[in-house]
Amino acid sequence: MVRFLLRPSVVPAWSTALLALLLAAFPAQAFEASLRGLSIWWEVLFPALFPFFVISELLLGFGIVHFFGKMLDPFMRPLFRIPGIGGFVVTMGYASGYPVGARLTAQLWEQRLINRAEGERLVAFTTTSDPIFLIGAVSVGFFHSAALAPVLAAAHYGGGLIIGLLMRFHDRHAPASAEAKAAAPRGWKRGRFAEAIRAMHEARMLDGRSLGTLLQDSVQAALRLMIVVGGLVVVFSVVMELLRQTGGIEVLAAAVRLLLGFAGVPAALSDAVVSGLFEVTLGARAAGGAAGSGLMHQAAIAAFVLSWAGLSVHAQVASLLSRTDLRYKPFLLARLLHGFIAAALIYALWGWLGPAA
Repeated sequence: MVRFLLRPSVVPAWSTALLALLLAAFPAQAFEASLRGLSIWWEVLFPALFPFFVISELLLGFGIVHFFGKMLDPFMRPLFRIPGIGGFVVTMGYASGYPVGARLTAQLWEQRLINRAEGERLVAFTTTSDPIFLIGAVSVGFFHSAALAPVLAAAHYGGGLIIGLLMRFHDRHAPASAEAKAAAPRGWKRGRFAEAIRAMHEARMLDGRSLGTLLQDSVQAALRLMIVVGGLVVVFSVVMELLRQTGGIEVLAAAVRLLLGFAGVPAALSDAVVSGLFEVTLGARAAGGAAGSGLMHQAAIAAFVLSWAGLSVHAQVASLLSRTDLRYKPFLLARLLHGFIAAALIYALWGWLGPAA
């Protein structure tokens, strides 16, 4: 009987039933948590992500993505084992922040421009924080130190590129996408630019939508995605509050304190790690507010939280990948490894890029 109750197909049902009971037991606290999550979505995520979602749809419709794919193919394939078209996703993902990289990867898969292995490699290292959040919100807002931005950015984005290089060995026997086979790298020649222009024109003709229709479809698709993102943020905000009310957060914090002690990191940062496991903004804010823990240790935890990205972002990415054959497990392992690499890079680079004492 116990074995049956612990089956993977049964555990989610029991978890959902338990959450429903907790909602009934703590309705006021759940309501307040919902309002906090809704505030984060409306005041931060919607204005930050919505324009990028619309623009990404337009760029795909106009064929700009195909242009970049032809131009970048000689670099992306040897380094990351993905077609050059993935270079556009890397640029947009690093500039726009999570979950834009996952959204664009899913779109490329839907258009059969990448296969499953290439998509899993791509989404694993393009799910990062945007520079505005890392510099403005975390470094200046939470840590009150603009001088922290260089080492934090180097650890976070450098760690992401390391993950990209490591992911080239993921599913190493998988064949390359059809587009990549057809386009043999020829370097930066005049012919490649003409080839890229031709690819952009053909993609635009294949799409066939007028400017008005394309704009309308882009806005509608972006709005649908933003509603999903907002719903997930609210749900995880409520889940965190329910865990806090039942003592679950404290249990997690005790386990994290034990692990941090083995690593020589102050136990006071355990709350930041626990919060960051669920939501990146809350975790980064807690790391910045853990006074007396040592700025280097605080920065390392913030780098871990930014790179892990929080279960809220994981749920957003899983939702985007659910319409494809891309698996969530490689993304999960890559996020965890990225978190540890970014934290280690903070310690390695602190003497060079860290704020002066």
